[in-house]
This record gives sequence, C-alpha cells and structure tokens, in this order.
Amino acid sequence: MQWVWENFSEIWGYTLDHVGLSVPPILAGFVLSIPFGYWASRSPVSRSVLLTVFSILYTLPALVLFVLVPVALGLSILDPNNVIYALTIYAMAIMIRSANDGFSAVSADVRESARAVGYSPVQRFFRVELPLAGPVLLAGIRVVSVSTVSLATIGGFIGIPSLGNLIQTGYQIHFFPEIWSGIIAVLVIAAVFDLILNLVGRLLMPWNRRRTRRAASRMVNAQVAT
Repeated sequence: MQWVWENFSEIWGYTLDHVGLSVPPILAGFVLSIPFGYWASRSPVSRSVLLTVFSILYTLPALVLFVLVPVALGLSILDPNNVIYALTIYAMAIMIRSANDGFSAVSADVRESARAVGYSPVQRFFRVELPLAGPVLLAGIRVVSVSTVSLATIGGFIGIPSLGNLIQTGYQIHFFPEIWSGIIAVLVIAAVFDLILNLVGRLLMPWNRRRTRRAASRMVNAQVAT
C-alpha cells in the first residue's frame, strides 16, 4: 500500500488515460452497430456477411490489429487513435450480434400493428423497435464495456499510456504491487462503467425494470408452490 500512496498521481494519470481510450470505442461501437444490427435483422444475406466478417475481425489478436490499423489508416503506431479505432472494431464485432438479436426479437405482429396505426418507418424504429430491443442492446453494451476496458491495457505494451504500463513495468522488474495496482484499477473501471450503464438502462427503460420484478416474483411464487 505504501508504494500505491507514493505513486498515486502516476496511477491516477494512467487511469484517466485508460478511461480516455475506453469510452470512445464503447460509445462509437454502440452507435455504429445499431444500423448494422438492424440491417442484419432484416436481411439473411446481410446478417450472414456482417456477422461473419466481424467475427473474423474479433478473432484477430489485439496486438495484430493494433499494428494493422495504423498501416491501413496511415497513423503512427504510437497514436492513441490507433487503439481507439481497433477497440471500436472489437466493440462492433460484439455489438452488431447483440443488435441483430435484439431487433430480430421484435415480433412481426408488433411491427405490423405500428404500421397499421400510421407510424412511419422512422417513427416505428424509434418508438417501437428500438425500445423493445433495448434490454438486449443494454446487455450487449455491458459486455462491450468490460471487453473494451480489458483490451485497452494492451495499449501500454505498444507505448500508448494506459494502465497496461503499470502491468508491463511491474512484470519486467518483478514488482507485484505495481502489477496488482494496474489490474485492480482496470477491474474498478470496468465495475464503475457497468454500474453506470446499468443505471442508465434503468432510467431509460423503466418497463424493463418492472418486467424483471414480475419475473422474479413469478419465480419466487413457483418455488414456494413447490
């Protein structure tokens, strides 16, 4: 603990760098995946192509992708945008599948009912399909958040400031307090992000909270009955 207090400003600096690398890919991955996921849910061909392509990209090791992105975009390998773009690709690989599942779960009867009452395609999307797909989208972005925060540590291994610097340096000199400081800070960031997303989801989707309570109540009643 003494080392942590003595080097708290350095740890805090790397923590802010880590958050700065993690937040843009999470948000960009979510926003970009919505139209792709909706498109995939409406076309078997596009679903097959999109899910296959992004599944292949997700299987690429992070270090390989961090090298390929600057080559493809003409960036310096030490440019933080290199990590952000690569993490956005990983985020989309997860989120497009979740978005496809969420929009596919909206029944055709519901869409037809919305069309029958005079909703335009845009109104139908924002007022009916997007809210109904919301719980699945929330689950997807929570997975994306944890994955992105974890993968951002690799930035430290290629010279991009992040909590990975603490882990790498601690490993090189066999200094475990520094290693554990980096690991615990990453876990804390992931937990805080997940808590924030969960709270935002509860505020934006109160109907999902009520449905969860009803499901829990039915489960309890079933257990009591048995």
